[in-house]
Amino acid sequence: MKRCDLLVDAGRRRFLQGAGGAAAGAAVATVAATPAKAQAPLARVSYPESRLANLSELAVNEPLSVAYPDADAPGVLIKLGQAVPGGAGPDGDVVGFSTVCPHKGYPLSYNADDKTLNCPGHYSRFDCERGGQQTWGQASQNLAQYALRVDDAGDVYAQGLDELLYGRVSNVL
Repeated sequence: MKRCDLLVDAGRRRFLQGAGGAAAGAAVATVAATPAKAQAPLARVSYPESRLANLSELAVNEPLSVAYPDADAPGVLIKLGQAVPGGAGPDGDVVGFSTVCPHKGYPLSYNADDKTLNCPGHYSRFDCERGGQQTWGQASQNLAQYALRVDDAGDVYAQGLDELLYGRVSNVL
């Protein structure tokens, strides 16, 4: 039987040392090539601006059903009663979210006691006071929150979303 003269018997230890060195070098190169940022901005998808409601239609801690960015995307506006991150309006307490669970598309319901949107399918819970952050359950992303603007007449407009809507492969209308 003829044997190849180009084979090298590296052994497991030598192979792992080489692989570890290569991985460490790649990590250093990645860190060195990444520019330093004070804080990464939230990703936001801009949609055509759409009027959702007027502040006079909102009551504290009572969700108002809306649809954004189109009729096939149900959501809610909620006046939370205290300023929150991403809140709009004169008090910074109006937020808007998709009401479709990002895990499997179940319709979400609002729990006024703890100000969360909850999924009946796999029990995911999303905190409305913290930008739709998932606090429990099977979802792998936070809830899509609307970027809101309130004009001088009190009209509430949605201008975009910060997450992908369930069931869509992109945030393109």
